[in-house]
Amino acid sequence: MTDQLICVGAIAGAFGTTGEVRLKSFCADPADIGDYGPLSSEDGTQTFDLTVGRVVKGGFAARIKGVRYRDQADALKGIRLYVSRDVLPGLPDDEFYVSDLIGLTVFDTGGAKIGRVKAVQDFGAGDILEVSRPGESDVMLPFTNDAIPTVDISGGRLIADPPDGAF
Repeated sequence: MTDQLICVGAIAGAFGTTGEVRLKSFCADPADIGDYGPLSSEDGTQTFDLTVGRVVKGGFAARIKGVRYRDQADALKGIRLYVSRDVLPGLPDDEFYVSDLIGLTVFDTGGAKIGRVKAVQDFGAGDILEVSRPGESDVMLPFTNDAIPTVDISGGRLIADPPDGAF
């Protein structure tokens, strides 16, 4: 796990005319994105030494070393920013990084396999697990204690008690 990258934010485009970018943070405390040192692109071919500035609509205004003009900032739009898991703080037992959940096998409370976590979505009302099921359509389960009473990262599984009508 020492080389695992975790997505901590994304560049949403240029902000202003002097090379600042609008930065969207995925950190629990959004301002922490500036505390992890240089960030990289997913493939590691680009690194971004950034300074987080003021809060703006949709995130933060930030400066990236070497970016001085609006067209340079616009060219970075959509790049997701990653950091090595090693530099992130440890989490309490009841918290998880999204990347820890992807790929977990999902079982119902009776022990029957439902599928695998394909993605974690957040449409604004809380996290939702997208579970892929072989030969069937994907299902969305709310990531709440009621619907997902057990998460066993080390065992590679979670137990789901889906709400009525989920299947």
